[in-house]
Amino acid sequence: MIYLDHHATTPPSQAVIDAMAAVMAGSWANASSKHGPGQAAGRVLAGARSVVAQALGCKPAEVIFTSGATEANHLAVRGLLAAAPEGRRRVVFSAVEHAGHLKLARELMDAGVPVDFLPVQRDGTLDIDAATRLIGADVAVVSLMAANNETGAVMPVAEVAALAAATGARLHVDATQWIGKRPFTFAEWGADAVSFSAHKFNGPKGVGGLLLRQGVVIRPTMPGSQERGRRGGTENLPAIVGLATALEALGDLNAETARQAALRDRLEAALVAELPRVQIWSRGVPRLPGVSLLRVGRWEADVLLGRLERLGFAASSGAACSSSGSAPSHVLTAMGVPEDEALCAVRLSLGRTTTDADVDALIAALPTLRSLLPAAEAVAA
Repeated sequence: MIYLDHHATTPPSQAVIDAMAAVMAGSWANASSKHGPGQAAGRVLAGARSVVAQALGCKPAEVIFTSGATEANHLAVRGLLAAAPEGRRRVVFSAVEHAGHLKLARELMDAGVPVDFLPVQRDGTLDIDAATRLIGADVAVVSLMAANNETGAVMPVAEVAALAAATGARLHVDATQWIGKRPFTFAEWGADAVSFSAHKFNGPKGVGGLLLRQGVVIRPTMPGSQERGRRGGTENLPAIVGLATALEALGDLNAETARQAALRDRLEAALVAELPRVQIWSRGVPRLPGVSLLRVGRWEADVLLGRLERLGFAASSGAACSSSGSAPSHVLTAMGVPEDEALCAVRLSLGRTTTDADVDALIAALPTLRSLLPAAEAVAA
């Protein structure tokens, strides 16, 4: 099976597996314990934190390890909101945040917190004029993804950071799909907090982090003595070492970005040439390098995905966390895409382990794919 769902998760590298196994075998003590084995584990934790800080261009003290990006997102938004000065109560999200993050927005609304949503344009990019109107002096937190997980569209984070700074609001950036795919340093966006998850860049699941700018105060959502009192719970040392190992192995991201973008562009050209009425959303704007969100005529996503899997290719209909239902993508809905078209959306996402041969194999299979799909649906506009 050729795997084309790297935006959902990525396979852990052998180096990550080996590093985690070594920690589980030799550094299993609690890193908070004062005895010798505990202190040894503490040194492993400190070393991993330093590796992460160096890779992401921040100070070790600015790294908070979490169970993943979802927890990091909650910690950032809830923690920054709770620590906001009196008079700042409103929270602003983009309308195309990850579905799990929008559940947090709805929970805040149910609790009486004023919440606004930044709209996007038809190409999937943020409406910066709307952001200028909505980010005001009563805003405590602005929460914005760096790039969309479905379309790959890059968001104007630096511009939003300037708007937030001008009004005194805190900015949280969900960089789950960015870190590991594009070059990154913490200071470049001007954000107060940035969340990420290891399994998006060939690390393990169940571990991620929040970068919190030095001097910025949050209230912990899980109180405890670990992580400088900002996130309680015994640190998952094997997973943290796996995360650090994956970051350390990223290498030249500019070269990898160019490689994946070239593969994606070659695949998209073949899709348009070989299949009828292909629409690729956000194709004309800056995107993450390895993702294509598309429809083929009126072929429903489940039909297309089933035929792809029969031919040996694994893909998805969008975010893995929300692709099991029949509701259209909220991202495409926010872009003004009609429901019947949105229900046809299929996401092909490449990764570091995707090869030229993988893309060649899919291109070679396109004529067979076309022959397998219902002819009546192929003709539909």
